[in-house]
Amino acid sequence: MAEARVERRLAAILAADVAGYSRMMGQDEAGTLAALKMQRSGLIEPTIAKHSGRVVKLMGDGILAEFSSVVEAALCATEIQREMARRPSPKGMQLRIGLHLGDIIIEGEDIYGDGVKGSPSPVAFAFHGRRSTKSRVSCRSRGGRSGRKH
Repeated sequence: MAEARVERRLAAILAADVAGYSRMMGQDEAGTLAALKMQRSGLIEPTIAKHSGRVVKLMGDGILAEFSSVVEAALCATEIQREMARRPSPKGMQLRIGLHLGDIIIEGEDIYGDGVKGSPSPVAFAFHGRRSTKSRVSCRSRGGRSGRKH
């Protein structure tokens, strides 16, 4: 029996989370959630849209976004980090962001595959309390080779 053809495309994936989120929630759940929602609606989601990206999933403090351009994904990540450093963040919230370029499978509004699974943890790229001036994007080919950084 032939497999159904799946829709694939190359995409830049942005994965982000909040540094120290569990600790913040332990200290003040309601305040932390309010601060997170404010950052998402006031900065993160509009900046993703401005750079032609789309939010795929929200997971607690995490966000997964897809871009058709790795340049736009990197510009988006840089703008978010720059804005968070420029203006006081509620609850001292700091965002860690990782970028990955890879092949994804699209099913409805969701995405799957090595391009998503291979997305680096934001912890690998962002340091607590600092903003990086260099962008690194990890790439994974369908052949399984990984680890190249650009």
